[in-house]
Amino acid sequence: SSAAGAPAPARAAQAPSKARAGRVDNRAWTSYTDWRGGTAQGTRAASGARPGLVMASPAGRVDYTDPHTGRTATWEYARWTSPVHRLAVPSTEVIASWNARTPAGTWLQVELRGRYSDGTDTPWYVMGRWASGDQDIRRTSVDDQSDGKSSIWTDTFAIDDATSGLRLVSYRLRLTLYRKPGAGITPTVWRLGAMGSDIPDRFTVPASTPGLTRELKVPRYSQEIHAGQYPEYDNGGEAWCSPTSSQMIIEYWGRKPTAQDLSWVNPQYADPQVCHAARFTYDYQYAGCGNWPFNAAYAATYRDLQGVVTRLGSLTELETLIAAGIPVITSQSFLASELTGAGYGTAGHLMTVIGFTADGDVIANDPASPSNAAVRRVYRRREWENIWLRTKRYNASGKVVSGTGGVCYLYFPAQPTARQRTALAKVGIR
Repeated sequence: SSAAGAPAPARAAQAPSKARAGRVDNRAWTSYTDWRGGTAQGTRAASGARPGLVMASPAGRVDYTDPHTGRTATWEYARWTSPVHRLAVPSTEVIASWNARTPAGTWLQVELRGRYSDGTDTPWYVMGRWASGDQDIRRTSVDDQSDGKSSIWTDTFAIDDATSGLRLVSYRLRLTLYRKPGAGITPTVWRLGAMGSDIPDRFTVPASTPGLTRELKVPRYSQEIHAGQYPEYDNGGEAWCSPTSSQMIIEYWGRKPTAQDLSWVNPQYADPQVCHAARFTYDYQYAGCGNWPFNAAYAATYRDLQGVVTRLGSLTELETLIAAGIPVITSQSFLASELTGAGYGTAGHLMTVIGFTADGDVIANDPASPSNAAVRRVYRRREWENIWLRTKRYNASGKVVSGTGGVCYLYFPAQPTARQRTALAKVGIR
């Protein structure tokens, strides 16, 4: 990978051409009624302005040996299993997202079990073991999960051979909450969901027509000024495109870490909040900060923010969000020759779309810039749309590799405005 960020995991990328025309299915459990549904084993729904799921009484105890520390500890757990969600789009890929608070001494696990179009079921796949901190467990994805029909690639469920016609037609999510035995504390989960998609393989996508001129005022942070800092988090800033982008948007929404939160960072480092974001998005199995759901979950650790991972089908959909004041973090990969003005190529890179010029070109805060001042870039609409939405591309040695197919992170308030709510609904998010 170039300095622009760590390579994405080997994801079998299928992605939407027209997301709302039946390429993408989003389902989230967020309401008090949602949490009262499903099957509870020791959990209960908590009401309030932001309803959630909490532990009521433990369903049992379990020993967990952390693969990244070697420590074994005993935990009480409670469990909630969602109702079956029938996918509107029989899917080749599914990516889960969750928003939660995990006080010290607690953590959670998200699993997915699906039914294939041939009538058989997947195993329970672990989609993530997560805590906002790193003092109790190391947050981690789980490798080597496969049943011969599908596999988990870091944060993504993928059908092994999409050309076979096999699809996932429904799924359930299972949430397990853990705490130290006898502790009166609990994780709180406000949002749990997943995005299923089935995108045809394509090297190019149809061009959209420009429809918006607007630029949002988003803080500018360079990952490159952090090169060499905290190398234990994927070699330092050169690989921090994802947390750097996340931090820009968190601060756009007026949230930021406290001085106490940042007290661990070397005071000589500029923008310590970027170092903080890298540490608290880091996936110890993937050995990088680019786990998509872990970034969305990090954003939601800030007061009254939500984060989801989804796919969009066009720049028109992205314009809908920008028009409502919602910037979008996008994932893409490209050769230096494919994106005029970037000055680099990358096997996987996150940047933030903050607006569109009068010509329809994309205004992006690109963290792979030499300084904060240089972060704002304008990229040609046609080039940018194609590298973001395609699912296949040629790498520098001429080999066919995957593209992300429109993957993005959306961060937005827990109580969106009516306009924001409408825009989110238009792209399938509630």
